[in-house]
Amino acid sequence: MKLNVVNKNSEIVGDIEVSVPERASANKGVLFNRTVRTLLMNQRQGNASAKTRGEVSGGGRKPWKQKGTGRARAGSIRSPLFVGGGVVFPPKPKDYSLKMNKKEKRLAFIEALAQRIQENGLIVIDELSFDAPKTKEAYELLKKLNVSKALIVLENGMKNAYLSLRNIEGIEVKNVDTLNTYDLLRFRKIIAPRSVVEKINRRISDG
Repeated sequence: MKLNVVNKNSEIVGDIEVSVPERASANKGVLFNRTVRTLLMNQRQGNASAKTRGEVSGGGRKPWKQKGTGRARAGSIRSPLFVGGGVVFPPKPKDYSLKMNKKEKRLAFIEALAQRIQENGLIVIDELSFDAPKTKEAYELLKKLNVSKALIVLENGMKNAYLSLRNIEGIEVKNVDTLNTYDLLRFRKIIAPRSVVEKINRRISDG
C-alpha cells in the first residue's frame, strides 16, 4: 500500500510503500480484543495483598467478658468488625498474565496499521529533525500538519525531536521498538518519519 511522504510544510515530496494488506481480515475485531487484553493484563503487577483474621498478629485474649457489659459478644480484636482487624475476603498476590500466539500478535499489529492507513491516519514525514530542543518549532510543525492529537513514532538518536514534542498536550511520543497494536488503536493520527516507516516495514517482513 503506497503512502504520500510530506515535508515539514505539509507538501508532498514523494511516496513510500508500506507492507500491509489492502483488504481487512474477517476476524480483526477478535484479534484486536485479544491483543489489547493481553497487553493490559500483562502490565498488571498483581501485588495487592491483605491479611485475614488468622494472619493478623495479636487478639489472643477475649476483649471483654461474654455477658453483662451491654455490648455485643466479641472473641478477638482481630475480627473484621474492629479497626486493625483482618479482612474478610482479602486480595492476595495473583498472576494476571495471559499468553498469545506470536503469529496472532504480528497479524493484529499489521491489521491495526492497515486500518490507520485506510482511514488516512498515518502521516509519513520526510524528516523529523530539530537543531535543538524547541517546543515552539514542534508546535508549528503540528499546526502545519493540521494535527492536535497524535502518536509520534521516533527511533533511537532522535533526542531533540523527543525533547521538542514530549510536552505538547495531546501528543504522545513512542519509540518504534516498543510500538504495539494498542498504540495504533488508541490514536486516530500517527506521525512517523520515513526512516521509522522503513523500520516498521522490516519488522513486518521479518515477522
